[in-house]
Amino acid sequence: MTDPIRILLTDDQALFRAGLRVVLDAQPDMTVVGEASDGAEALDRVRELHPDVVLLDMRMAGTDGVETVRQLYSGAVEGPLPRVIVLTTFGLDPAAATAIRLGASGFLLKDTTPPFLFAAVRAVHEGSSVIAPNDLSQLFGADVARAPAPQPEAFQTLTDRERIVFGWASRGLSNAEIAAKEFVTESTVKTQISSILGKLALRDRVQLVVYAHDHGLAGAREDPARTEPPR
Repeated sequence: MTDPIRILLTDDQALFRAGLRVVLDAQPDMTVVGEASDGAEALDRVRELHPDVVLLDMRMAGTDGVETVRQLYSGAVEGPLPRVIVLTTFGLDPAAATAIRLGASGFLLKDTTPPFLFAAVRAVHEGSSVIAPNDLSQLFGADVARAPAPQPEAFQTLTDRERIVFGWASRGLSNAEIAAKEFVTESTVKTQISSILGKLALRDRVQLVVYAHDHGLAGAREDPARTEPPR
C-alpha cells in the first residue's frame, strides 16, 4: 500500500476542524497530521509536519488565507511544498481568486459534501486541480478588474498542436476529452500538457487557466467545424 495522504487543517473554528478530522481520518488513504487556527501557525506546522495537502480557510483572524498562500509560495517555507485547497463560505470570493493566482490548486465551499471533499483531496495530491474553468472565470469576474496582458514570448514557443491542446485545456477538458476530440491517445495529450506547462513555466492546469485568462487566450482552439480525424 502507498502511504496515506498527509493533511493539515487550517481554520479558526475548532469545531469545524474537528468535523473535518473525523471524516478525513475515516478514509483509508488519508490521515490528518495536524491542525492550525491561523495562517502563521499553519506555516509553522508545514515546516514541522511536511503535509501533502493543506485545507486552508480564507477568512481567519491574524494571518488570513491569502497571506498564508502568498508566504508559502514565496519562499517562507523551504523544501517540497504542499498543495493547497482553499475553503470559502461562498463561491464568488475574491480572496479565493487571489489565492489561486498565488499558487493554490483550487477551492471548495465549506458546505461541500464529504465524497466531493475526498475526491478533491485525492485529485490535488495527484497534481490535478479542484476547480472548473467556468468557476474560475466567474471568480475572476469578482476579482480586481484587469486588462489582458500582452501575449508572452513563451507562448510563441508552443507548437501548433500544443496551442490546440492549450485551448482545450483552458476550457477545462480532461486528457481523455482532448484525446477524443483530437483523435490521439491520452498519453500523447499528457505528454503535450507536460510540455506546455514546462514551456510556460506553469505548475499545473489551474495555473494554465489563469494564464489563458490573463492573456486573453482562454478557449483558444482549432476550427470547431472539424469532425473527422486529420489526414
